[in-house]
Amino acid sequence: MPNIKQQKRRVSIAARQRLENLHHRSAAKTLFKRLEAAVAEGDEEATAAAHRDLVRCLDRAAATRAIHPNRAARKKSQAAHLVAGTS
Repeated sequence: MPNIKQQKRRVSIAARQRLENLHHRSAAKTLFKRLEAAVAEGDEEATAAAHRDLVRCLDRAAATRAIHPNRAARKKSQAAHLVAGTS
């Protein structure tokens, strides 16, 4: 544990940022599973909505560096291939 006041603050800030990053990663995984379920169901409208939500979530996560931008691009590409396979 740090003894310096500023370092104590940095520890709490880092913990808060870790939780925020976890939130972004978890949301992206959930939305990807939701997209896979919509594709398996065969509902075009639900698939389009799920894909749009996933891309928006990944872009936000990459913008805040919660995930690496290359990972976001890879996940968006995987989602596009998944959606294209249904049409």
